Amino acid sequence: MGTVDPDLLRRSAVDLAALVRSGEVAAVDLVRAALDRVAAVDDGLGAFVDTWADEALEQAAAVGPGDPRPFAGVPTAVKDNRAVAGHRTGHGSAFTAGLVAEQDDEVVARLRRAGFVLVGATKLPEWAITPVTRSRAFGVTRNPWDPGRTAGGSSGGAAAAVAAGMVPVAHGNDGGGSIRIPAACCGLVGLKPQRGRISMAPGLGHHLLATDGMLVRTVADAAATLDVIAGPAVGDATWAPPPAEPFAAAAVRGGGGGAPRRRVAVTTEPVLEGAPSPEDVAAVRRTADLLSDLGHEVEEVTPPWAGAGLLDLFTDYWAVMIGVQIRALEWQVGRPAGPGDLEALSVALADRARGIGAVDHLVLDARIQAVGRQVVGWQCGADGRRGWDVILTPTLGTAPVPVDALDPDGPDPMDGFRRGAHFSPYAAIANVIGSPAISLPLWVRGGDDDAAGLPVGVQLVGPPAGEDVLLELAAELEVARPWADRTPAPAVG
Repeated sequence: MGTVDPDLLRRSAVDLAALVRSGEVAAVDLVRAALDRVAAVDDGLGAFVDTWADEALEQAAAVGPGDPRPFAGVPTAVKDNRAVAGHRTGHGSAFTAGLVAEQDDEVVARLRRAGFVLVGATKLPEWAITPVTRSRAFGVTRNPWDPGRTAGGSSGGAAAAVAAGMVPVAHGNDGGGSIRIPAACCGLVGLKPQRGRISMAPGLGHHLLATDGMLVRTVADAAATLDVIAGPAVGDATWAPPPAEPFAAAAVRGGGGGAPRRRVAVTTEPVLEGAPSPEDVAAVRRTADLLSDLGHEVEEVTPPWAGAGLLDLFTDYWAVMIGVQIRALEWQVGRPAGPGDLEALSVALADRARGIGAVDHLVLDARIQAVGRQVVGWQCGADGRRGWDVILTPTLGTAPVPVDALDPDGPDPMDGFRRGAHFSPYAAIANVIGSPAISLPLWVRGGDDDAAGLPVGVQLVGPPAGEDVLLELAAELEVARPWADRTPAPAVG
């Protein structure tokens, strides 16, 4: 038995896998270091719902030097809305906190097949609704950069775990920004893959908005982890076309300066409500200048969502999704949700869904798809004019909000839902169009307010099935303005 410097957990998962493969670091020591780090700092952050120490150490002990799996012996965590066999899947809710999974979801099975060791489940808000991570059942997840602020949501537990050095990468999912929002809050890279890129088996054949993904520190890890979780499963209703090469190759090409020059559309026009803070606008302007300096063609644009008033449409669609999810989980629990089982926002959205009839739901679905087709057609030049390879926007509208700012269980939960849209008015458009999008922690908030020194993310939205375009560009930006050495203060451990 050896000891591992806990700072090693801040290395990339690709690097850690190489150390385990070479025999320089034992997998069991690496996993023990991750569990020790969780024990040391998570009481103050609240990233994890559960840890599985005995099971994780047993799995790690079976990994030896030369293991050919790409991430053999590397610790990771799973967001608590994906099934891990033998463990509860709480979905952030007391109503489902007792559900124990009989089998792994497909994305979890693929993480295992890649050699990852699962050390626990991370927090999310109830049903992954809000852009902050807090729930009545499991409490608040705090930002390692400033524990008084949110780590973002809904994959906030995953982001806090990676940012605080508990695990090098962590699973999340994204139905309206839920990977990119916490990535921006916590100074990480967050890639939402193309719709249909990652199988949602066995529960669903497809999903219009949501996809799984990973919270990571580096573009290389974003690409390499996507390579191991991507691809359809038997029975999927829809799937994205396979890439021409591994995603990791695109990241290598971009980092080496060999990527093509791209046309980049720049906008700070919110998709939903609100207005971006000066710091978020400045981050986009600086990124646009950097891209221009790197030789890309950059143009400021007015996007088709400007003034479209999409919040009510998106809220109705979210309400129906949440209503359906609650009904499906009621079937699994074996009884209807009663008074006190659900948070106020869940009840409000479910009530809103019940007011939308079956025909109106189908119309709503068609309207969402029409918006998506219009935006992706505009980006890609479907009307015959030149389009853009990438759209550059802020990731967030403001600095990470205080942990108690958006209360899903308060007296006016729908007001909190609307204010959440002001916090994150950009991310949802990539879910509507289905295209990949990535948040990069290129900048740090300046000024003299209390958010100075916190990370600022910018968002790049790619073309359909264009993760390679995003990874090339992201890797080039990472070389031009590195961020991996920026970590939260030692106050978190």
